[in-house]
Amino acid sequence: MFQCAARGYRICIRSALLCLWAFCAAAQGSGNNTPGATDQAAIRHVIESQLAAFARDDGVAAFAYASPGIQAKFGTADAFMEMVRTAYPSVYRPQTTEFRDLVAMPDGPVQKVLFVGPDGRAVLALYSMEREADGTWRISGCALAEAPAESA
Repeated sequence: MFQCAARGYRICIRSALLCLWAFCAAAQGSGNNTPGATDQAAIRHVIESQLAAFARDDGVAAFAYASPGIQAKFGTADAFMEMVRTAYPSVYRPQTTEFRDLVAMPDGPVQKVLFVGPDGRAVLALYSMEREADGTWRISGCALAEAPAESA
């Protein structure tokens, strides 16, 4: 990727280190893209509302909290709910739910939520959030990770 002539080696290394530093700073977030208290509350409300819709098997309401991209991917509320029921049982029917940190990422905030599923296993859900043109928040993805040992 970096081609350095023998005499330009020092400049090339400095450039590579500068690029690495800039990438790491961007990945950590600069603090100015961290949602404020109002946005944090709105993000939590969206996730809680979708979870409530799952609990009452209201696919139309649950699907409404998904981003336009997710809605386009699944097409219908029924297809979306089938995916949630089969791939996300801990989210669909949790025994317990615990909101954790909201993390600022370059592509938008990620809300961490700890679930204990119907099987008693703890999983950490990472909800990617997307701000829509009208200012509302929608869920643009949910990835499950193994819960930290102290959480189980």
